[in-house]
Amino acid sequence: MSATTTSVHGKAASEPAVAGSRPGSAMQQEVTRLLPGPLLAIILAVLCAVVLIPIFYIFLASVNTDIGVAGGEFWPSSFSLENYTKIWSSVGLAKGLANSVLVAGATAVVSAAMSVSTAYVLVRYQFLGRLTILRGLLALQSVPGTLMVLPVFVLFSSAASYLGVQVIGTQWGLFITYLTFAMPFSTWVMVTYLRGLPRELEEAARIDGASNLGVLTRIILPLSWPGIVVSGIFAFLLGWNDVLFASVMTRPDSQTAAVALQIFGASQEGGAIPMYGQMMAASLVCAAPVVILYLIFQRYLVGGLTAGGVK
Repeated sequence: MSATTTSVHGKAASEPAVAGSRPGSAMQQEVTRLLPGPLLAIILAVLCAVVLIPIFYIFLASVNTDIGVAGGEFWPSSFSLENYTKIWSSVGLAKGLANSVLVAGATAVVSAAMSVSTAYVLVRYQFLGRLTILRGLLALQSVPGTLMVLPVFVLFSSAASYLGVQVIGTQWGLFITYLTFAMPFSTWVMVTYLRGLPRELEEAARIDGASNLGVLTRIILPLSWPGIVVSGIFAFLLGWNDVLFASVMTRPDSQTAAVALQIFGASQEGGAIPMYGQMMAASLVCAAPVVILYLIFQRYLVGGLTAGGVK
């Protein structure tokens, strides 16, 4: 009788606890949610509209006629892909895209590869000047690139006089310029990422006889792909979107896609009816590689950007 009473009372006592845990978890979800559900949905819809409506208009203008775009038509009266075929001859986009892919891609690969080894030394080893280098990497991010145009141009142009090496107007000269600005940021991203990797894995590899290079190539590199992808993509964007340095450091045969778009847009000023359709089509074509890059490496980007946030 007592056992039955105890079991009944125990069951009755446990039921309120279980029943009480559900409102608690629901209340916790409501507390952790920053905004109410309907308001959050409205804000997200507005933000998506702000981003997607201009892109949708650019696409509609790219398949519209120049007269239709100039007349203020939002929805084209007739759809045509003729603008996408004309841009390769009028804008000179093929050569510009090839130069952009070559220079920006090389900058991304070299910057990501060098930043891993540099960050590994800065994180795992103690030496004189280590903190100074880390603070210098952070300080370099606050220097505007506009202030560096003239010093970089003078330095590279003087190389032809003193060293007999032509740097201005070459693709590798633009590559060195982008690499100079991409390395500090890429190294800082990798420093933040490598700080979150456990040292026990490296110690176990050293016990098995792995050298410093073996630890870097067999342990650090496979675990650092999210950080490597983040640093590489940001270095790629630096070279892909730049107009200022590319305008100064290139010639017509080595100009990038961004410079080709700028020249084409400037040539349309003062005309009777600018080639709006071709400008919109060229803009979408130049933006497509970056969008595809983000879609391919999206899962690595999320892991790399959030690395180091939790210790």
